[in-house]
Amino acid sequence: MLTCDAFGVLPPISRLTPAQAMYHFLSGFTSKVAGTERGVTEPQPTFSTCFGAPFMPRHPSEYGNLLRDLIAEHDAKCWLVNTGWTGGAYGIGNRMPIKETRALLSAALDGSLNNVEFRTDANFGFDVPVAVPGVDSSILNPRDTWADKDGYDAQAAKLVAMFVANFDKFIEHVDDNVKAAALAAE
Repeated sequence: MLTCDAFGVLPPISRLTPAQAMYHFLSGFTSKVAGTERGVTEPQPTFSTCFGAPFMPRHPSEYGNLLRDLIAEHDAKCWLVNTGWTGGAYGIGNRMPIKETRALLSAALDGSLNNVEFRTDANFGFDVPVAVPGVDSSILNPRDTWADKDGYDAQAAKLVAMFVANFDKFIEHVDDNVKAAALAAE
């Protein structure tokens, strides 16, 4: 899954369990950015269910359940890739370096990410690589890229609160595993 985090909170890549994949798929978080959205001059966070809400004729939980079940059935690895900001939110930080994104995607696709050490993200509970060959390790922990650690913590709390508020509409339609993935973001 691809996202663009203008808050500078999400790591450049995260490994998701099937329940976490369903949570992030239903959430559909990204940012509208200039050049891709008419009238947008600076990034605006948005939640678009299943990353395509206007095109989903059935209840989103049907698509989420299908995705989660297929990931589990085929033991597929699911990754959340952030091409947004690092070192600060929009206006302070910088866009995620394309060189790093390409290296992380290559490592995910060729399976080499399966053999690295992971840490659990404090905000969302998903797994984040600690070090990846060919990638500057400092970029893998977003908080470490911020000069203002209190600013990061405030942005992270703001983004987590947005996720929680957005996901409230799905809570009655998901099982306990997905609820647990949602609670990890509180």
